[in-house]
Amino acid sequence: MVDAHDVQDGVPASTDARTPSAVLEALELPAVLEQVAAHAKGPLGASRVRARRPSADAAWVALELARVDELARLLREGRGLVPEPVPPIEGVLGRLRLEGSVLEGGELAALHRTITAARLVLGELRRVAGDAPRVAELARPVPDRPVERRLELALDPEGQLLDSASPALARARSEVRQARDRLVQRLDAILRQIGAEGGVTIREGRYVIPVPRELRRRPDGIIHGESASGATLFLEPTEAIPLGNALREAEAQADREALKVLRDLTGLLRPLADVIADAHEMCVAVDDLAARAAYAVQVAGHRPEVVSAPGEIRLVAARHPLLLARQGGGRVVPFDLALEPGERTVILSGPNAGGKSVLLKAVGLVSLLAQCGVIPPVGPGTRIPIFRRIFADIGDRQSIAESLSTFSAHLVLLREVLEAADPATLVLLDEIGAGTDPSEGAALAGATLLALTRRGATTLATTHLGALKELAGREPGIVNASLQFDAATLQPTYHFVKGIPGRSYGLAIARRLGLPPAVLAEAESRVPEAERSLDALLARVEQRAREQTAREEVLEALEARLAAERGELDRRSEALAERARELARRERELDREARSGVRKYLLEARDLVEQAIAQAREARDEAAARAARRMVEEAVASVREGGERWGRETPAPAPPPALAPGDPVRLDSGVRGEVLELRGEEAVVQVGSLRVVVPLGSVTAVGGGGARAPGRAGPPTRHPPDASGLPAAEAPVPLEIDLRGLTSDEAEQTVLAAIDAAVMADQPFLRIIHGKGTGAVRDRVQQVVRRDRRVKAHSFAPPAQGGTGVTLVEFV
Repeated sequence: MVDAHDVQDGVPASTDARTPSAVLEALELPAVLEQVAAHAKGPLGASRVRARRPSADAAWVALELARVDELARLLREGRGLVPEPVPPIEGVLGRLRLEGSVLEGGELAALHRTITAARLVLGELRRVAGDAPRVAELARPVPDRPVERRLELALDPEGQLLDSASPALARARSEVRQARDRLVQRLDAILRQIGAEGGVTIREGRYVIPVPRELRRRPDGIIHGESASGATLFLEPTEAIPLGNALREAEAQADREALKVLRDLTGLLRPLADVIADAHEMCVAVDDLAARAAYAVQVAGHRPEVVSAPGEIRLVAARHPLLLARQGGGRVVPFDLALEPGERTVILSGPNAGGKSVLLKAVGLVSLLAQCGVIPPVGPGTRIPIFRRIFADIGDRQSIAESLSTFSAHLVLLREVLEAADPATLVLLDEIGAGTDPSEGAALAGATLLALTRRGATTLATTHLGALKELAGREPGIVNASLQFDAATLQPTYHFVKGIPGRSYGLAIARRLGLPPAVLAEAESRVPEAERSLDALLARVEQRAREQTAREEVLEALEARLAAERGELDRRSEALAERARELARRERELDREARSGVRKYLLEARDLVEQAIAQAREARDEAAARAARRMVEEAVASVREGGERWGRETPAPAPPPALAPGDPVRLDSGVRGEVLELRGEEAVVQVGSLRVVVPLGSVTAVGGGGARAPGRAGPPTRHPPDASGLPAAEAPVPLEIDLRGLTSDEAEQTVLAAIDAAVMADQPFLRIIHGKGTGAVRDRVQQVVRRDRRVKAHSFAPPAQGGTGVTLVEFV
């Protein structure tokens, strides 16, 4: 049994000193907490995670889960909080609080690392405060930056004092170095004088030189030792003793200065002991929180809703944490478990190795983890009540020390359960009623389940006893459940189903494993009729459930396909709408360009007329001047009026004038000619000494002021919409143009016009006939199509279709 109580110093504590460890071990909570602790940055954060125990304080549990959820969300977005590990400093803080104490360099370095880490962690908490306000509540004050800077100047990472700790210490250490150098130089000189080998060394804290024992010219001095063989003496020469004493004095002065620095640093930190303790706790708490958030992201867990009402348990897409870690998330089948109002007891039945015990442990672990402030591997919509006591009877409870058999040990636990069970209790019983005579075991198990149900405890029990399955139909609050089993393959599917008891499949499995048919027949005949009828009924229910599941899968597939097709239709409709908008935009641009061009031409003409008016005034021809000005103003007004009406009116285009051989015409390039012959949609035009075949839409009759034939140089013609609401189609644009007989400049203008028309008509290609001749027209055509970004590719035609006399253009 686990009895969860309130929280002390940020860590929930279990107050049941008799059995909590046994129950937690049975449900494998320490193993799961070890997985969570593996995400911690430092050993103290990991220890804090391992020390977590379930709490019955609903407000604390809700706050902890909310903090983990906030940080997990930031982690998923790549904006997680970075914790900093800190060393243990409880003993150091105890010494720091003692008046007159002086901390060692290593202890001060530990406090320095804590202060530095706390400053970084505080910066992280402030960074995420806007998105994670509950996480930011962990922030605590830290010592001022000058304190940290003072420690940085005084100590290296290992706690050794630096020369920059104080000027006096720097001078004292400089004097030590100088005294040492003088002493070593003098000893080296003595070694050279006596011709001895070796170098200066230290014995008993004094600097000495190695001197052979048999050396005749051995200098006077103090012998501080000899070699292992006795052949070498370690001598401090008399003349070097004053230098050695001076070195000792300098070292003593340096030690005094170092002690003074340590005392000053300790005095600097002593008033900040409580601040440092809070900052240290902040770092450990943040590391603990970050580990739990990383675990929630790893197992794709969602924050469960914590409810105080007993029995309101709803697990969605729950998975066993250890099974998830061993087999990978993709191979663990999630389960949903919901107790409706009034339901208190679930009797889980089915064959062995079907996953009943795993599900039992998973329910217990999910509840324990949530009450420890850890988001378990569950889906959104999960609701977990706060349990003050959790009992778990799972596995063999045989006790040699207490001379208890397995059945007796189960009975001892059942006695404890029945004495303490209430609505705030979760009871997990594996194979209840086993270990004794089946009829007596079923009777005892049934009575126990009835008692727990009537007391309002939330109970999950697994069993193979058929008599217990009947309780669900007789006693309110008790429901059957099972884990699906494939009758064809005799393999578990691990899908949890509430409301339907499970079949044992014992005889079916025995038949598959090859037991003698006679034995199986005898066994089947000994099964009571009631149990055979129940098994047959369950088989029919399972078959119908499989058929229903298959139909649902087919419907889901059809719905998914329909949704995909609807999405594709929406995408195509949007594409068509976008294309229509683009065409409308292009039409407006062409409209503006055409009106701007016409206005420009008229304004230029007005300038010319003004010049004519000026000349007329000089000639006193006022009537001619007024007439000229009136004509220009009327033309400009006409153009302005036409621009204002553009887009509001959609008059039907006037049909092009009928052309006949001999009519004078003007091409789009501005060249004038005469119609020689009409060939359907094309006309043969005599231009000088050349004959040109052009589309009818690219010529304008000029003889009798004829109207413009449809072409590209004028403003775009608007057509009234057809029945679909879209503008009616314009005259088809030719897929081929003939440039033979044109100059290079005329060919360029004609090609550009043809490309414009083809692109506007969304044609895929254009065939340009330019002939071979001198190659000037062909080269100009190649230049035009090469620099036009609308041209995707261009090439000469195959030899049988014109070769280098024809250019084929493919558009983007």
